[in-house]
Amino acid sequence: MKVECNGNDLCEAVAKVIKAVPARSTNPVLEGIKLSAEDGTLTLTATDLELSIEHMIRANVIESGDAVVPGKLFGDFVKKLTSQTIVLTANGSRLKIDYERSEGEFGCYPSEQFPEVNRIEDTQHFELKNADLKDVVNKVAFSVCTDDAHPTLKGVLLEINDSEVVAVTTDGYRLAKCVKPVLSTTASTSITVPVRAVMEISRLLSDNDDPVKLNLHKNFLMVQVDSTTITTRLIDGTFVNYRQIIPQHFDTQVYIPKNLFEDAIDRAVLMARSEKNNNLVRFDIAQTNMTVSSHSEAGNVEENLPVNTDGADLSISFNARYFTEFLHCMNCETVVLNLTNSTSVCVVSPVGGLEDYIYLVLPVRSV
Repeated sequence: MKVECNGNDLCEAVAKVIKAVPARSTNPVLEGIKLSAEDGTLTLTATDLELSIEHMIRANVIESGDAVVPGKLFGDFVKKLTSQTIVLTANGSRLKIDYERSEGEFGCYPSEQFPEVNRIEDTQHFELKNADLKDVVNKVAFSVCTDDAHPTLKGVLLEINDSEVVAVTTDGYRLAKCVKPVLSTTASTSITVPVRAVMEISRLLSDNDDPVKLNLHKNFLMVQVDSTTITTRLIDGTFVNYRQIIPQHFDTQVYIPKNLFEDAIDRAVLMARSEKNNNLVRFDIAQTNMTVSSHSEAGNVEENLPVNTDGADLSISFNARYFTEFLHCMNCETVVLNLTNSTSVCVVSPVGGLEDYIYLVLPVRSV
């Protein structure tokens, strides 16, 4: 293999695919990045067998071929060469890199040992707007489960039908659900996508109305955005029946200005940071006022917020972090807390948006 390419293009390509390189692997070749040169294109590929990322750049291919270079070392090296024209030459187990009047050399892994990336046939697919898919990830990914004891919850559930996609995540203490319209679909199914893959897909998306196509084949999902292709293995197993968890009736609804609420929670959590009280904040809700308070050895704070309450007064406590993460991803003027009592779940949503986005969180029993 011999190929000439732009240093900046190569650096950007490595930065994209290296996200799929495992930090450690029992199979050393997986710690590499495969370089494949053919027909005026240099393709970089990385995989950990669960997630694969490919990125193509234009190049002057002098001799077709491939090589597998050490991912982290190669990535760190090319970061220093963004302004140069680079010539890569593979010969046996070595890759030489020429730049300006200098050169470097890398030991390579056997390219025949690098696993083939699954090529997904377009058997099923669905399309959303770039901005809608990006918004879905922003609004649900933060509440995904991180506990290895619950592998089926370590991803985003996507339920696809003729008109919409429903995305759901839960970690057992909270649940986020977001609904977006589909532009087109040939799929009617439910899949669970690993959150790591979902986050990498989101990073590729623009905040516009251009369509993005998600292809399904057996237990794999593939998304191609511009010159980058992400392929991920789907999570096996049955996601929880989230519909049974979401209450259909509430006794109290509290309407709160979102920005004031977010600022109050941010200040309260500063005082609530303590392993002893589990980031505890307390909401004392009356008809026109809600007091957000936290108490710890570090200090105390009480924030009084103007609210409109429909229903009975009540007091209820939560882990403050569960609210900060939710509020930071919201873009609305007013949120509504839907409550029944101090021990039942709270369902939060933008005003008027209960059908499109909800966030459910369990209270904490305060002593």
